Amino acid sequence: MDEEIKCIGCGSTLQSEDPEKSGYLPASALKKARENEDSEVYCQRCFRLRHYNEIMPVKENNDDFLALLNSIGEKDNALVVNVVDLFDFSNSLIPSLKRFIGKNEFVIVGNKIDLFPKNTKESKVKDWMRQEANRNGLDPKKIFLVSAAKKRNLDSLIDFLAKEGKNKDIYFVGTTNVGKSTLINAILSARSDLKDLITTSKFPGTTLDAIKIPLSDGHYLIDTPGILSKNQLASHLSGKELEMVEPKKPLKPATYQLKPGQTLFLAGLGRFDFLEGEPAGFTVYAARDLYIHRTKLSNADEFYQKHKDDLLLPPSPEDDLGEMKGQMFSPKEKSDILFGGVGFITVPKDVVVKAYTPDGIGLGIRRALI
Repeated sequence: MDEEIKCIGCGSTLQSEDPEKSGYLPASALKKARENEDSEVYCQRCFRLRHYNEIMPVKENNDDFLALLNSIGEKDNALVVNVVDLFDFSNSLIPSLKRFIGKNEFVIVGNKIDLFPKNTKESKVKDWMRQEANRNGLDPKKIFLVSAAKKRNLDSLIDFLAKEGKNKDIYFVGTTNVGKSTLINAILSARSDLKDLITTSKFPGTTLDAIKIPLSDGHYLIDTPGILSKNQLASHLSGKELEMVEPKKPLKPATYQLKPGQTLFLAGLGRFDFLEGEPAGFTVYAARDLYIHRTKLSNADEFYQKHKDDLLLPPSPEDDLGEMKGQMFSPKEKSDILFGGVGFITVPKDVVVKAYTPDGIGLGIRRALI
Protein backbone atom coordinates (compact mmCIF):
# COMPACT_ATOMS: atom_id res chain seq x y z
CA MET A 1 0.00 0.00 0.00
CA ASP A 2 1.38 3.41 -0.95
CA GLU A 3 2.41 5.64 1.93
CA GLU A 4 0.28 8.71 2.47
CA ILE A 5 1.82 12.04 1.41
CA LYS A 6 0.50 15.32 2.78
CA CYS A 7 0.20 18.60 0.88
CA ILE A 8 2.53 21.08 2.58
CA GLY A 9 0.04 23.86 1.83
CA CYS A 10 -3.25 22.65 3.32
CA GLY A 11 -2.30 19.39 5.02
CA SER A 12 -4.65 17.26 2.91
CA THR A 13 -3.64 13.72 1.97
CA LEU A 14 -2.60 13.74 -1.69
CA GLN A 15 -4.76 11.66 -4.02
CA SER A 16 -5.26 11.35 -7.78
CA GLU A 17 -8.77 9.85 -7.90
CA ASP A 18 -11.11 12.84 -7.60
CA PRO A 19 -10.23 16.37 -8.87
CA GLU A 20 -13.13 17.85 -6.88
CA LYS A 21 -11.88 16.64 -3.50
CA SER A 22 -9.07 18.03 -1.39
CA GLY A 23 -5.49 16.90 -1.95
CA TYR A 24 -5.91 16.22 -5.67
CA LEU A 25 -2.77 15.86 -7.75
CA PRO A 26 -2.54 14.33 -11.24
CA ALA A 27 -1.35 10.71 -11.12
CA SER A 28 1.94 11.44 -12.87
CA ALA A 29 2.82 14.21 -10.39
CA LEU A 30 1.81 12.04 -7.42
CA LYS A 31 4.02 9.23 -8.71
CA LYS A 32 7.01 11.61 -8.89
CA ALA A 33 6.29 12.80 -5.35
CA ARG A 34 6.37 9.22 -4.08
CA GLU A 35 9.63 8.54 -5.90
CA ASN A 36 11.27 11.63 -4.39
CA GLU A 37 10.67 11.32 -0.66
CA ASP A 38 12.46 14.56 0.21
CA SER A 39 10.38 16.79 -2.08
CA GLU A 40 7.85 19.29 -0.73
CA VAL A 41 4.61 18.80 -2.63
CA TYR A 42 1.55 21.01 -3.06
CA CYS A 43 -1.82 19.67 -4.13
CA GLN A 44 -3.19 21.16 -7.34
CA ARG A 45 -5.40 23.59 -5.42
CA CYS A 46 -2.56 25.00 -3.30
CA PHE A 47 -0.24 25.11 -6.31
CA ARG A 48 -2.71 27.27 -8.25
CA LEU A 49 -3.25 29.48 -5.22
CA ARG A 50 0.49 29.96 -4.71
CA HIS A 51 1.46 30.55 -8.33
CA TYR A 52 -1.68 31.98 -9.95
CA ASN A 53 -3.54 33.56 -7.00
CA GLU A 54 -6.49 31.34 -7.84
CA ILE A 55 -8.62 29.41 -5.37
CA MET A 56 -10.26 26.28 -6.75
CA PRO A 57 -13.56 25.14 -5.20
CA VAL A 58 -13.49 21.80 -3.43
CA LYS A 59 -16.19 19.44 -2.18
CA GLU A 60 -15.84 17.97 1.29
CA ASN A 61 -17.74 15.85 3.75
CA ASN A 62 -20.49 17.87 5.44
CA ASP A 63 -19.44 16.54 8.86
CA ASP A 64 -16.01 18.10 8.29
CA PHE A 65 -17.62 21.40 7.35
CA LEU A 66 -19.83 21.41 10.44
CA ALA A 67 -16.82 20.60 12.60
CA LEU A 68 -15.06 23.59 11.09
CA LEU A 69 -18.05 25.85 11.81
CA ASN A 70 -18.06 24.65 15.40
CA SER A 71 -14.39 25.56 15.72
CA ILE A 72 -15.26 29.16 14.73
CA GLY A 73 -17.65 29.33 17.68
CA GLU A 74 -14.76 28.57 20.01
CA LYS A 75 -12.96 31.72 18.89
CA ASP A 76 -13.77 35.18 20.20
CA ASN A 77 -12.02 37.11 17.45
CA ALA A 78 -13.48 36.13 14.09
CA LEU A 79 -15.60 37.69 11.34
CA VAL A 80 -17.75 35.35 9.25
CA VAL A 81 -18.80 36.05 5.65
CA ASN A 82 -21.74 33.89 4.52
CA VAL A 83 -21.83 33.92 0.71
CA VAL A 84 -25.23 33.08 -0.79
CA ASP A 85 -26.65 32.62 -4.29
CA LEU A 86 -29.28 35.27 -5.06
CA PHE A 87 -31.07 32.78 -7.33
CA ASP A 88 -31.37 30.23 -4.56
CA PHE A 89 -31.18 32.40 -1.47
CA SER A 90 -33.26 30.35 0.97
CA ASN A 91 -31.44 27.12 0.20
CA SER A 92 -27.93 28.60 0.11
CA LEU A 93 -28.37 30.47 3.40
CA ILE A 94 -27.08 28.57 6.45
CA PRO A 95 -29.97 29.00 8.92
CA SER A 96 -28.05 27.43 11.82
CA LEU A 97 -25.04 29.70 11.26
CA LYS A 98 -25.44 31.72 14.45
CA ARG A 99 -25.57 28.58 16.57
CA PHE A 100 -22.23 27.46 15.16
CA ILE A 101 -20.27 30.72 15.19
CA GLY A 102 -21.21 31.83 18.70
CA LYS A 103 -20.78 35.51 19.50
CA ASN A 104 -18.73 36.28 16.39
CA GLU A 105 -20.22 38.80 13.99
CA PHE A 106 -21.25 37.80 10.47
CA VAL A 107 -22.31 39.42 7.22
CA ILE A 108 -24.27 38.04 4.28
CA VAL A 109 -22.98 38.56 0.75
CA GLY A 110 -25.48 37.96 -2.04
CA ASN A 111 -23.64 36.92 -5.19
CA LYS A 112 -24.69 37.15 -8.88
CA ILE A 113 -26.44 40.53 -8.71
CA ASP A 114 -25.15 41.18 -12.25
CA LEU A 115 -27.66 38.62 -13.57
CA PHE A 116 -30.66 40.63 -12.41
CA PRO A 117 -32.15 43.06 -14.97
CA LYS A 118 -30.65 46.55 -14.97
CA ASN A 119 -33.82 48.12 -13.58
CA THR A 120 -33.57 46.05 -10.39
CA LYS A 121 -33.40 48.20 -7.25
CA GLU A 122 -30.63 46.84 -5.05
CA SER A 123 -32.26 48.33 -1.96
CA LYS A 124 -35.32 46.11 -2.52
CA VAL A 125 -33.12 43.04 -2.93
CA LYS A 126 -31.31 43.83 0.33
CA ASP A 127 -34.62 44.35 2.15
CA TRP A 128 -35.84 40.97 0.96
CA MET A 129 -32.57 39.30 2.00
CA ARG A 130 -32.75 40.79 5.49
CA GLN A 131 -36.38 39.76 5.92
CA GLU A 132 -35.53 36.18 4.89
CA ALA A 133 -32.48 36.14 7.17
CA ASN A 134 -34.57 37.43 10.10
CA ARG A 135 -37.22 34.80 9.35
CA ASN A 136 -34.47 32.19 9.79
CA GLY A 137 -33.37 33.73 13.10
CA LEU A 138 -30.34 35.52 11.63
CA ASP A 139 -29.44 39.17 12.12
CA PRO A 140 -26.38 39.95 9.95
CA LYS A 141 -24.27 42.99 10.78
CA LYS A 142 -24.49 44.04 7.15
CA ILE A 143 -25.69 42.80 3.75
CA PHE A 144 -23.76 43.18 0.52
CA LEU A 145 -24.69 42.57 -3.11
CA VAL A 146 -21.84 41.67 -5.43
CA SER A 147 -20.96 39.98 -8.66
CA ALA A 148 -17.87 37.86 -8.09
CA ALA A 149 -17.61 37.01 -11.80
CA LYS A 150 -17.89 40.64 -12.96
CA LYS A 151 -16.07 42.07 -9.89
CA ARG A 152 -18.99 44.40 -9.22
CA ASN A 153 -19.64 46.18 -5.90
CA LEU A 154 -16.43 44.78 -4.40
CA ASP A 155 -15.04 48.07 -3.05
CA SER A 156 -17.60 48.46 -0.25
CA LEU A 157 -17.14 44.83 0.83
CA ILE A 158 -13.33 45.09 0.81
CA ASP A 159 -13.44 48.37 2.77
CA PHE A 160 -15.75 46.77 5.34
CA LEU A 161 -13.50 43.72 5.73
CA ALA A 162 -10.43 45.91 6.08
CA LYS A 163 -12.07 47.92 8.87
CA GLU A 164 -14.26 45.41 10.73
CA GLY A 165 -11.95 42.45 10.11
CA LYS A 166 -8.84 44.14 11.47
CA ASN A 167 -7.02 41.89 13.95
CA LYS A 168 -9.53 39.11 13.23
CA ASP A 169 -9.55 35.90 11.24
CA ILE A 170 -12.06 36.27 8.38
CA TYR A 171 -13.93 33.08 7.46
CA PHE A 172 -15.75 32.72 4.13
CA VAL A 173 -18.48 30.08 4.42
CA GLY A 174 -21.27 28.92 2.13
CA THR A 175 -22.97 26.04 0.40
CA THR A 176 -21.62 24.66 -2.86
CA ASN A 177 -22.03 26.54 -6.12
CA VAL A 178 -22.65 30.01 -4.63
CA GLY A 179 -19.42 31.46 -6.08
CA LYS A 180 -17.52 31.65 -2.80
CA SER A 181 -14.11 30.81 -4.26
CA THR A 182 -14.72 33.10 -7.23
CA LEU A 183 -15.48 35.93 -4.81
CA ILE A 184 -12.30 35.35 -2.80
CA ASN A 185 -10.29 35.29 -6.03
CA ALA A 186 -11.86 38.59 -7.06
CA ILE A 187 -10.99 40.15 -3.68
CA LEU A 188 -7.43 38.87 -3.91
CA SER A 189 -6.97 40.28 -7.40
CA ALA A 190 -8.19 43.67 -6.16
CA ARG A 191 -5.74 43.77 -3.25
CA SER A 192 -2.09 43.84 -4.27
CA ASP A 193 -0.94 43.32 -0.67
CA LEU A 194 -2.81 40.02 -0.52
CA LYS A 195 -1.37 38.90 -3.85
CA ASP A 196 2.13 39.59 -2.58
CA LEU A 197 1.49 37.54 0.55
CA ILE A 198 0.16 34.61 -1.45
CA THR A 199 3.19 34.39 -3.71
CA THR A 200 5.63 34.40 -0.79
CA SER A 201 3.87 32.44 1.94
CA LYS A 202 2.99 28.88 2.73
CA PHE A 203 -0.62 28.19 3.54
CA PRO A 204 -1.16 26.55 6.91
CA GLY A 205 -4.31 24.47 6.91
CA THR A 206 -5.95 21.33 8.16
CA THR A 207 -7.27 18.10 6.71
CA LEU A 208 -10.63 19.88 6.61
CA ASP A 209 -9.06 21.71 3.67
CA ALA A 210 -9.52 25.20 5.09
CA ILE A 211 -7.10 27.34 3.08
CA LYS A 212 -5.66 30.07 5.31
CA ILE A 213 -4.36 33.13 3.46
CA PRO A 214 -2.08 35.24 5.69
CA LEU A 215 -2.96 38.90 6.23
CA SER A 216 -0.57 41.68 7.14
CA ASP A 217 -1.87 41.91 10.75
CA GLY A 218 -0.92 38.32 11.51
CA HIS A 219 -4.44 36.97 11.02
CA TYR A 220 -5.92 35.02 8.12
CA LEU A 221 -8.55 35.12 5.41
CA ILE A 222 -9.88 31.55 5.47
CA ASP A 223 -11.61 29.78 2.60
CA THR A 224 -13.71 26.86 3.84
CA PRO A 225 -15.11 23.92 1.85
CA GLY A 226 -18.61 24.41 0.44
CA ILE A 227 -21.28 22.50 2.31
CA LEU A 228 -23.44 20.26 0.14
CA SER A 229 -27.17 20.86 0.65
CA LYS A 230 -29.68 18.36 -0.70
CA ASN A 231 -32.17 21.24 -0.88
CA GLN A 232 -30.07 22.92 -3.56
CA LEU A 233 -30.99 22.00 -7.11
CA ALA A 234 -27.34 22.35 -8.13
CA SER A 235 -26.37 19.41 -5.92
CA HIS A 236 -28.55 17.08 -8.03
CA LEU A 237 -27.57 18.10 -11.58
CA SER A 238 -24.56 17.29 -13.72
CA GLY A 239 -22.14 19.98 -14.87
CA LYS A 240 -23.60 19.94 -18.38
CA GLU A 241 -27.12 20.41 -17.05
CA LEU A 242 -26.05 23.24 -14.76
CA GLU A 243 -24.70 25.02 -17.82
CA MET A 244 -28.25 25.05 -19.21
CA VAL A 245 -29.91 26.10 -15.97
CA GLU A 246 -27.57 28.72 -14.51
CA PRO A 247 -27.88 32.17 -16.11
CA LYS A 248 -24.70 33.51 -17.72
CA LYS A 249 -26.10 36.87 -18.82
CA PRO A 250 -28.60 39.29 -17.24
CA LEU A 251 -32.02 37.69 -17.22
CA LYS A 252 -34.15 38.69 -20.19
CA PRO A 253 -37.79 38.77 -19.10
CA ALA A 254 -40.23 36.74 -21.19
CA THR A 255 -43.89 37.65 -20.66
CA TYR A 256 -46.65 35.13 -21.37
CA GLN A 257 -50.28 36.19 -21.63
CA LEU A 258 -52.13 33.46 -19.77
CA LYS A 259 -55.74 32.57 -19.13
CA PRO A 260 -56.88 30.44 -16.20
CA GLY A 261 -56.39 26.81 -17.11
CA GLN A 262 -52.96 27.25 -18.73
CA THR A 263 -49.58 25.85 -17.65
CA LEU A 264 -45.95 26.81 -18.18
CA PHE A 265 -43.12 24.28 -17.94
CA LEU A 266 -39.58 25.46 -17.11
CA ALA A 267 -37.95 22.45 -18.77
CA GLY A 268 -38.53 19.59 -16.32
CA LEU A 269 -37.44 21.63 -13.31
CA GLY A 270 -40.53 23.74 -12.79
CA ARG A 271 -44.22 23.79 -13.56
CA PHE A 272 -46.55 26.76 -13.16
CA ASP A 273 -50.37 26.39 -13.25
CA PHE A 274 -52.63 29.45 -13.55
CA LEU A 275 -55.78 28.36 -11.71
CA GLU A 276 -57.92 31.43 -10.98
CA GLY A 277 -57.98 35.13 -11.86
CA GLU A 278 -58.36 37.49 -14.78
CA PRO A 279 -56.26 36.85 -17.92
CA ALA A 280 -52.93 38.58 -17.38
CA GLY A 281 -49.26 38.72 -18.24
CA PHE A 282 -46.86 36.48 -16.29
CA THR A 283 -43.16 37.29 -16.65
CA VAL A 284 -40.58 34.52 -16.53
CA TYR A 285 -37.00 35.25 -15.44
CA ALA A 286 -34.76 32.27 -16.19
CA ALA A 287 -31.64 31.31 -18.13
CA ARG A 288 -31.98 32.01 -21.83
CA ASP A 289 -31.14 28.41 -22.77
CA LEU A 290 -33.83 26.93 -20.54
CA TYR A 291 -36.72 25.44 -22.52
CA ILE A 292 -40.10 26.98 -21.63
CA HIS A 293 -43.33 25.44 -22.90
CA ARG A 294 -46.94 26.65 -22.63
CA THR A 295 -49.82 24.19 -22.71
CA LYS A 296 -53.35 23.66 -21.40
CA LEU A 297 -53.63 22.67 -17.75
CA SER A 298 -55.87 19.78 -18.78
CA ASN A 299 -53.03 18.39 -20.91
CA ALA A 300 -50.18 19.17 -18.51
CA ASP A 301 -49.88 15.82 -16.75
CA GLU A 302 -49.97 13.87 -20.01
CA PHE A 303 -47.47 16.27 -21.64
CA TYR A 304 -45.07 15.93 -18.71
CA GLN A 305 -45.16 12.12 -18.72
CA LYS A 306 -44.69 12.01 -22.49
CA HIS A 307 -41.81 14.50 -22.72
CA LYS A 308 -39.99 14.42 -19.38
CA ASP A 309 -37.15 12.44 -20.97
CA ASP A 310 -36.76 14.54 -24.14
CA LEU A 311 -38.23 18.05 -24.44
CA LEU A 312 -38.35 18.66 -20.68
CA LEU A 313 -34.63 18.29 -19.99
CA PRO A 314 -33.01 18.82 -17.55
CA PRO A 315 -33.31 16.88 -15.33
CA SER A 316 -32.23 13.62 -16.93
CA PRO A 317 -33.51 10.22 -15.75
CA GLU A 318 -30.15 9.63 -14.06
CA ASP A 319 -30.47 12.65 -11.76
CA ASP A 320 -31.31 12.10 -8.11
CA LEU A 321 -34.51 14.17 -8.10
CA GLY A 322 -37.92 13.26 -6.78
CA GLU A 323 -41.38 13.55 -8.31
CA MET A 324 -42.94 16.94 -8.96
CA LYS A 325 -44.52 18.40 -5.82
CA GLY A 326 -46.68 21.53 -5.85
CA GLN A 327 -47.60 24.46 -3.63
CA MET A 328 -50.52 26.90 -3.98
CA PHE A 329 -50.03 30.66 -3.88
CA SER A 330 -52.66 33.43 -3.68
CA PRO A 331 -50.71 36.74 -3.60
CA LYS A 332 -52.45 39.94 -2.58
CA GLU A 333 -49.79 42.08 -4.24
CA LYS A 334 -47.53 41.76 -7.28
CA SER A 335 -45.18 38.92 -6.35
CA ASP A 336 -42.40 36.63 -7.53
CA ILE A 337 -42.98 32.87 -7.40
CA LEU A 338 -39.55 31.36 -6.74
CA PHE A 339 -38.10 28.27 -8.38
CA GLY A 340 -34.85 28.06 -6.39
CA GLY A 341 -31.79 27.66 -8.62
CA VAL A 342 -33.85 28.10 -11.80
CA GLY A 343 -35.44 31.56 -11.69
CA PHE A 344 -38.77 33.16 -10.82
CA ILE A 345 -42.11 34.16 -12.34
CA THR A 346 -43.64 37.55 -11.57
CA VAL A 347 -47.41 37.32 -11.08
CA PRO A 348 -50.13 39.97 -10.58
CA LYS A 349 -52.16 40.25 -7.40
CA ASP A 350 -55.46 38.46 -6.81
CA VAL A 351 -54.67 35.29 -8.72
CA VAL A 352 -54.42 31.67 -7.62
CA VAL A 353 -51.46 29.71 -8.99
CA LYS A 354 -49.72 26.46 -8.21
CA ALA A 355 -46.00 25.93 -8.65
CA TYR A 356 -44.13 22.63 -8.79
CA THR A 357 -40.50 21.56 -8.63
CA PRO A 358 -38.93 18.11 -8.19
CA ASP A 359 -39.61 17.16 -4.57
CA GLY A 360 -40.73 20.76 -3.95
CA ILE A 361 -37.12 22.00 -3.88
CA GLY A 362 -36.72 25.78 -3.87
CA LEU A 363 -40.39 26.83 -3.96
CA GLY A 364 -41.24 30.18 -2.40
CA ILE A 365 -42.79 33.61 -2.81
CA ARG A 366 -41.69 37.20 -2.23
CA ARG A 367 -42.88 40.69 -3.06
CA ALA A 368 -41.89 41.45 -6.66
CA LEU A 369 -38.36 42.83 -6.84
CA ILE A 370 -38.63 44.21 -10.39
